[in-house]
Amino acid sequence: MAAAFASPQVCINETLTDDELRAILSRLESDKDKEVFGLVCKKWLHLQSTERKKLSARAGPHMLSRMAARFTRVLELDLSQSVSRSFYPGVTDSDLSVIAEGFKCLKVLNLHNCKAITDRGLASIGNGLPLLQSLDVSYCRKLTDKGLSTLAEGCHDLRTLHLAGCRFVTDGLLLTLSKNCKNLEELGLQGCTNITDTGLVDLVNVCRSIRFLDISKCSNVGDIGISKVAEACASSLRTLKLLDCYKVGDESICSLAQFCKNLETLIIGGCRNVSDESLKSLAAACKSSLKNLRMDWCCNISDSSLSCILTQCKNLEALDIGCCEEVTDAAFRGENDFGLKFLKVSSCPKITVSGIGMLLNQCNSLEYLDVRSCPNVTKAGCDEAGLMFPEYCKVNFTGRLAEPDTVLV
Repeated sequence: MAAAFASPQVCINETLTDDELRAILSRLESDKDKEVFGLVCKKWLHLQSTERKKLSARAGPHMLSRMAARFTRVLELDLSQSVSRSFYPGVTDSDLSVIAEGFKCLKVLNLHNCKAITDRGLASIGNGLPLLQSLDVSYCRKLTDKGLSTLAEGCHDLRTLHLAGCRFVTDGLLLTLSKNCKNLEELGLQGCTNITDTGLVDLVNVCRSIRFLDISKCSNVGDIGISKVAEACASSLRTLKLLDCYKVGDESICSLAQFCKNLETLIIGGCRNVSDESLKSLAAACKSSLKNLRMDWCCNISDSSLSCILTQCKNLEALDIGCCEEVTDAAFRGENDFGLKFLKVSSCPKITVSGIGMLLNQCNSLEYLDVRSCPNVTKAGCDEAGLMFPEYCKVNFTGRLAEPDTVLV
């Protein structure tokens, strides 16, 4: 009798449409749950595969082809190699050809430290992935203007390009980018020593939406190029990294102060021609926006400019004044409320325990303090003076503490 009234069995795949199953999948937050979804049956596995947007892989051409057939809507592909765990031969030009043919929806491609790829492989990407918006080929040292120009000519919607360590890149590439990638927002050129002011001027004559520019260690860039960047990208520029650009001086900083009122991160470590007056102008102009400032080895910096920065830039969170030998305790005098979380004063011989005490009286948010090689600041001296550091503050007296991840690199 009970069997006669039993409810008929219902197959969920006959009840729910593909769109309804996709809606369920979209509500799963963890990757693990999404993987479990795909284990229910072949249909659910197919749906899970086609909805996947990101992949990280270590695979050769055959496996990449299979992945492309399965994950048809992938938008982000990470094939990057770490320096400590790279494998031979790693990603090759053949792999890039498969990617260009198989991952047609791709928008983000990370090839960081894939040292085997050449211009031929990059040309495949340029010819096959017109939707690409972000590419990282940092430390792919075989690349030249030829392959990168082909990429730029084929990927007109490119927004982000990282080329750190690509030493063969020249001003010619920047001219090609200006002609083809007008929406460029983020460009990393760290260590591209063939880049000059001419290339930067050509770039920003057209690309005026750049938010992030890293030209650290580009020793042929000077005030002409930086001043033009500041003027052309005035409303968009948020991060500018100029580490060890020794030709950059006060003219560049004054241009930033004049035009870039929304600048958030500035790296000028090693720019020894920068002096107090230009930094005072910057502090006044960017007092509401500046969050991160690195100016270690700016040997002309003194208390006057540092005091202006600390008192005016209320949103400053990270500051590096290492090796600024003219800075003294006087820079920390006053009754201010600093919001600093990260501070490096390493190798500042004129800063003493007294100065650190004045700093602590005005800053209770500090999370990391570097006082290495400060002869007048020792742990014993701080203990003797009864200094009270914030509860979660790590103080690096000797170099044994690892530095936290910050934007000051």
